[in-house]
Amino acid sequence: MIFNEVYSSYYRVTAEILREAARGKLTERKLYAMVREQAFGESVLTLPEDLRSGRWHLLNRDFATPLREVPDPPLTILEKRWLRTLLADPRIRLFSPDITGLEDAEPLFLPEDIVYYDRYADGDNFEDPGYIANFRTVLEAIRNGVNLEVSYESRHHETGTLFVTPFYLEYSEKDDRFRLVGSGHKRRLTLNMAQIRSCRILTDRNPAPFRESVRKSVTFELQDRRNALERVLLHFSHLEKETRRTDDINYVVTLKYDQEDETEILIRILSFGPFIRVTEPESFIELIRERLRKQMALSNAWREVAEQSGNKGEKQGS
Repeated sequence: MIFNEVYSSYYRVTAEILREAARGKLTERKLYAMVREQAFGESVLTLPEDLRSGRWHLLNRDFATPLREVPDPPLTILEKRWLRTLLADPRIRLFSPDITGLEDAEPLFLPEDIVYYDRYADGDNFEDPGYIANFRTVLEAIRNGVNLEVSYESRHHETGTLFVTPFYLEYSEKDDRFRLVGSGHKRRLTLNMAQIRSCRILTDRNPAPFRESVRKSVTFELQDRRNALERVLLHFSHLEKETRRTDDINYVVTLKYDQEDETEILIRILSFGPFIRVTEPESFIELIRERLRKQMALSNAWREVAEQSGNKGEKQGS
């Protein structure tokens, strides 16, 4: 495995740990701190011990390493070709990445070779010239801390002008869309990039102070059957989380998320069915109950419609 959104973190933090060990500066405290800061929250359950046990022949229990030099390997041809594959992605090209050193590498795969699943098919058109121009203007404003004048089309197809202090861009993997998060008109704004018709940087307006979105958390018990733990950690890899093992197959997971994403988090948790049981907060549990009540009511309504249609068909037949 060359690159992976999850496992690459393990490779990177392991390389940093070995560099510290080769310099003779690694301690137990630093080892655990590096894993917590550079990998995932649940990595402290396994990675330090896997390294120290000697099973990987990279690190000993006294934090020494058999490596004589600080590891600094160059990119292989295969790695360069994989990077060129990623750089062919139109989403990455929006950021004008530097391809220095990769000019002669052929992509390992073409964009049409990659199949995405479990996401909507009507995502942003990342290759539209207008979209690209707006995206890069927004990106410049965020980097330089300046305001924007935005011509924005609402979901009702009405176009208006907004004065926005941009905070950051976020990407929804499920929707395949970028959104601009900022403030304007005395409130927090979340704007779909695809609905921005034009925008320009303003230099005569002072940026509004950054306001963090309301942060919330949900805790659930997870039973690791049918590879549920790995699926959950991959599914929520983009969120800050804490994972604690209670026995061989049971874990307690706490996810932290923005309040505006609560409905999506609710739907995703419900998708794991009996493998997850939410324990707190009570407000989130009530959201689950309410959603299940609505689903039951909708199911009963459809059943009644089906039964009435069946009865009409029988009467007509008789």
